[in-house]
Amino acid sequence: MYSKELTKGTLQPIILKLISSRDKMYGYEITQEVKKITSGKIDISEGALYPILHKLEAQGVLVTEKIYVGKRVRKYYSVTKDGKQKVIEATKEINDFIITLQTIFNAKPTIS
Repeated sequence: MYSKELTKGTLQPIILKLISSRDKMYGYEITQEVKKITSGKIDISEGALYPILHKLEAQGVLVTEKIYVGKRVRKYYSVTKDGKQKVIEATKEINDFIITLQTIFNAKPTIS
């Protein structure tokens, strides 16, 4: 599993990309899907997940829908029309960041 320090800045784009790939998702489902996709290397705690979801909802990037499942209410999140542009931007930014990291960590040493 990657450290919290390493994954902290990547959680929002991960969450956005995952929700945008589906019609809607609820919190626990998001955490489990990330864990499954990454073979357990990225574990999003509820303490990290919900502040991000609430922030994105406040920004109008996500909307929520409450659905009763038995006697429980489940809150589903989906990407708004405006949020779809945010997903595109976040995806481009994270991909560019990955390329930059590869440049740094896979750089060939220069001989002086």
